[in-house]
This record gives sequence, C-alpha cells and structure tokens, in this order.
Amino acid sequence: MSALKGDNVDRIEKVLLGRLPEGAALYPDDFLTDLPERFFVAEMVRERILHHTREEIPYVTGVVIEQFKEEEGLVRIQAAILVERDNQKGILIGRGGSMLKTVGTEARQQIEAFLGAKVFLGLFVKVRERWRENEAVLNEMGLGKTGQRADEE
Repeated sequence: MSALKGDNVDRIEKVLLGRLPEGAALYPDDFLTDLPERFFVAEMVRERILHHTREEIPYVTGVVIEQFKEEEGLVRIQAAILVERDNQKGILIGRGGSMLKTVGTEARQQIEAFLGAKVFLGLFVKVRERWRENEAVLNEMGLGKTGQRADEE
C-alpha cells in the first residue's frame, strides 16, 4: 500500500470500513463543521493580517467578532483585532490606516464569498496585554479549554 502513490488505498479503506461498528450519525449529512460562521470569519481576518505583516506581527494577533448581525441583503460584522503592545497596534493600522484598510478590504472579499452575501466589515485594533493567557478571551474566540464561547454561556 502507498498513500503517496495511491496504491491499494481503496482496498484498505474498504477493509477498515468493514471492521468499524455502525452508529448513529452525529451530524446531518450536509453539516460540514460544528464551528460557527463567526469562527471562520475571524480566521479570515487573521489570515489576511498574517499575510501582510509577516514577521512584524507573527502570532500575537487574535480576532474577536464583537457583532455579527444579519440584515436584509447585508451582514454587519464588527471585529476587534487584539495585540499585546502599542507598537503592534501601530503596525496593524499602518500609515494613515493603510494596513488596516488593505486587511479589511481583502478579508471582506473573502467573507462575502464565504457567506454568499454583501458584508460591512468594521475592524478595530485593541491592545490587551497578555490576552493569549486570558481564558475568557480565548473562549470568546472559540479557542479556550472549555471550547465554549462567551455567547453560548
């Protein structure tokens, strides 16, 4: 068998599936994930940040969706980009707001394609020292140990 070349992969899949016990489906057939749209929206914003800042702001950014409101023909999203220091905030905003505008424009386009709707995306940069150690913030992002977001409590 070779997963790299694909040799006999179908055979081993058939053997493994034949040995697994049947059980009730945990989710409907059309259910792709148990994560909410908010999680993916935040990750799209964060991905654009990482793409444009590279080593300047490596992994000290987090995105919290503060508002996600669906209206007729429009989804209004307010997101806070969290950083740990003031100089990181300046880098993310950029000269005259240029970095934040670029990140926001690209993220909005991705989010519109994902949601299939027009999006108003408001981004704000907030300094929260040691936010990565704050369980409440991590839960709000869907990344905490409990796996429960603040809006689900």
